[in-house]
Amino acid sequence: MTAEKNTRLVRAAVKDLGFSYCGIAKAEKLDDDARRLENWLSAGLHGKMQYMENYFDLRVDPALLVPGAKSVITVLLNYFPKELQNDDAPKVSKYAYGQDYHEVIRGKLNELLFRLRAGIGEIQGRGFVDSAPVLERSWAQRSGVGWIGKNGNLITRKSGSFFFIATLITDLDLEYDDPFTQDYCGTCTKCIDACPTDAIGENRVINGSQCISYYTIELKDALIPENMKGSFDNWMFGCDTCQDVCPWNRFSSSTPELAFSPIPEVLNFSTKEWEELTEESFKKIFSHSPIKRTKLSGLQRNLHFIKEEF
Repeated sequence: MTAEKNTRLVRAAVKDLGFSYCGIAKAEKLDDDARRLENWLSAGLHGKMQYMENYFDLRVDPALLVPGAKSVITVLLNYFPKELQNDDAPKVSKYAYGQDYHEVIRGKLNELLFRLRAGIGEIQGRGFVDSAPVLERSWAQRSGVGWIGKNGNLITRKSGSFFFIATLITDLDLEYDDPFTQDYCGTCTKCIDACPTDAIGENRVINGSQCISYYTIELKDALIPENMKGSFDNWMFGCDTCQDVCPWNRFSSSTPELAFSPIPEVLNFSTKEWEELTEESFKKIFSHSPIKRTKLSGLQRNLHFIKEEF
């Protein structure tokens, strides 16, 4: 089969699996991204997320992940919810309203690879979603999906930024999309001005160790630093502030993916109900939710911290 036919098969399968976008880039070493990542890590902007220092070479060279890699397929999956939390509820980032996206997207990527092999023959490929050493946003930009905003998120003109990014690296010959070269943030600084902890710096450099998502999800310490009090704006798990104020997200539409339908407790639990959660109830309600990552002890730590702000 030719690259043209292969590409048509890829795009048809991606659409059939419910992904909202498909972009394809040539698999090559990301030299510029390697330098930026190295500088970011050297500056300690990843805080205590030591895992980001691991597998550096794998992050910037797809051939080390898939020998003979020729193409990187980027797909997006919208997660913007149909319903939002009650105004007085401890805030949860919208990506965590429903089922764990790792489980949902990993299944779709496996099915995508299965379909490609069924239609083309034996090919090598690996799918990645967030938890592997892949620079998803860089590949998305290289494949024409969108641009990296001042808040560090990938933004598209048609649907904003409330979506998951996943990649499939393969040794398949495909036709490549043109990279996205425009910057449609312009002079807007809404995300920078709105960030509760001033984590968004100049030149799209994000201080991960200052982000509310870092403190409420990644930080495993028993206590959140006292100097952060008064700046969490009632965020209990993650933070969407920089996305909520982004003008491009006026184009966001609710996801058709049923797996991302909000868990009723996420929408409706009061602070008191969150605080009274038992270990048994937590495991039952959030067994397939991203919220399980912080564990009940981490959630209670976060609740105690934001409760003291009011």
